[in-house]
Amino acid sequence: MTELNLTRELLEQLTWHWDNQLRPRLQGLTDEEYLWEPVAGAWSIRSRGSAVTAMAAGAGDLVIDWDWPQPEPAPVTTIAWRLGHLIVGVFGARNASHFDGPSADYAGWRFAGTAAVALEQLDEGYHRWIEGVAGLDAQALARPCGPAEGQWAELSMAALVLHIHREVIHHAAEISLLRDLYAHREEGGQ
Repeated sequence: MTELNLTRELLEQLTWHWDNQLRPRLQGLTDEEYLWEPVAGAWSIRSRGSAVTAMAAGAGDLVIDWDWPQPEPAPVTTIAWRLGHLIVGVFGARNASHFDGPSADYAGWRFAGTAAVALEQLDEGYHRWIEGVAGLDAQALARPCGPAEGQWAELSMAALVLHIHREVIHHAAEISLLRDLYAHREEGGQ
């Protein structure tokens, strides 16, 4: 019987999805598609003066629409918003707190105004995350993830890794659907 290598199994969960689904689906992403709003009032990345939410955040000229608590029903978001969330809230914040990455929070982030820059930021966050997870042995995966994770501080690093991978896969599916809707928007009358 082969010995379980938990680090390898956790890495393969995300790397397979990244290499075979997510990253190929992002090839050819245009700026128009990146910022396309499928419905009026969609949350996006936009110039500071045109934010549609009271809590929009960002360090530069561009901000990400944001409100807390999140409205019910949840707003529709653009590809730009989803990528911004993956870059900052999913990879960036966790890389900063667990893998010596640069500081990453919504208020301090310089959001990308183009698809190409967003994809560069996404790739950087993903690669730092994968390198960090690769450095976790079974003992490190069993330790609590700590105070950076707030109310989930006592959960194991393995639980955090699984959560981050679920988030990436979840938002990647949404981005893929938005790309499909954008490609077929003329057929549906929008």
